[in-house]
Amino acid sequence: MTTAHDYSEGIDPEHALKYAIQRWHGDRSEIVEGILTQLTPSWDHERAAKLVRRQIEGRVDELGCVEGSGNLDLPGSANWYVPDIAVVPEDLAQGGSSLLPDQTLLIVEVTSKSNAETDRVVKRKRYAEYGAPLYLLVDRLEKTVTLFGGPGRLGYTDVDGPHPFGTPVHLPAPFDLDLDTSGL
Repeated sequence: MTTAHDYSEGIDPEHALKYAIQRWHGDRSEIVEGILTQLTPSWDHERAAKLVRRQIEGRVDELGCVEGSGNLDLPGSANWYVPDIAVVPEDLAQGGSSLLPDQTLLIVEVTSKSNAETDRVVKRKRYAEYGAPLYLLVDRLEKTVTLFGGPGRLGYTDVDGPHPFGTPVHLPAPFDLDLDTSGL
């Protein structure tokens, strides 16, 4: 009598899931609370991210950083995020591996109909839990911008907003610049 072999023995489910997402077709795939998602942002979504990126890129260069949408790993959880924009030190951006939220200086998420609640609730909680110092939420559905700071295990302690589009939002040190939100 033959028996089926248990192939799950010795396999770490978190590692297996994150290994799979890195080899899944397409470069904008993420895992949110264990659910694999293929990201296909609309042009309007990309436009909003571009408007933020253009305003911060000069300061990002001065700080010796890179802004982009690279992979962020949240170890110990079934989460692997691809933010719309993350600002990271240039030396950490080399090597092709994923980074951790606490290695960023700023994370920006732009909502879409399909992911608004994820960006507003789940990612905000997880970015705070994993130490992302600043989280900027550009909520296209509510037409608001909110800056979160002071990360901790239970969430962000500093909340600036929500501000209606058109209100300047100050990005604190190390950026120290006012973000024009009128075109978002």
